[in-house]
Amino acid sequence: MYRKKSNHKFCSTSCQLSCIISFTITSALPEELCRLKKLETLHLNGNHLRQLPAAFGQLSALKTLNLSGNQLRTVPTQLCGLRHLDVVDLSKNQIQNVPDSVGELQAIELNLNQNQISQISVQISHCPRLKVLRLEENCLELSMLPQSILSDSQISLLAVEGNLFEIKKLRELEGYDKYMERFTATKKKFA
Repeated sequence: MYRKKSNHKFCSTSCQLSCIISFTITSALPEELCRLKKLETLHLNGNHLRQLPAAFGQLSALKTLNLSGNQLRTVPTQLCGLRHLDVVDLSKNQIQNVPDSVGELQAIELNLNQNQISQISVQISHCPRLKVLRLEENCLELSMLPQSILSDSQISLLAVEGNLFEIKKLRELEGYDKYMERFTATKKKFA
């Protein structure tokens, strides 16, 4: 069962590109939502979602997805097939590890703040478009942060404050200089 947060009617498959849908979910995500091929922005934050339906990967135009404040325990694999996804917010869930499948994620920004993450797959370094990775306030030890994030990824903003290590220790890792080159280049681009 679900109820809409707004007074707008549920968009049909001819939904306009700018269509934004916000729901309060009381049990499961409605399957018909997965038929909205033109949907670009979806806010499902603050619900009780534990998983996404298999058909979720059919939301091929999705660019922005907010799943913060749910009860997800892992990064949904359905997100990896969404080629236009720019921003994914999975903050404030119950995610404990970031699996190998994340290497196929096409997002530019991934927010995993305030979860229970203690392990991250090295495959996250292979995300072709990932520039911003937010991992603040998790359960990460420095030894569990793949060094390839620093040395071999496209990530130019890595936010890891509030974990089980001192930030100054991050600066001592191999690859930190390469990361800082990307960070500085990006900063200059927007200055």
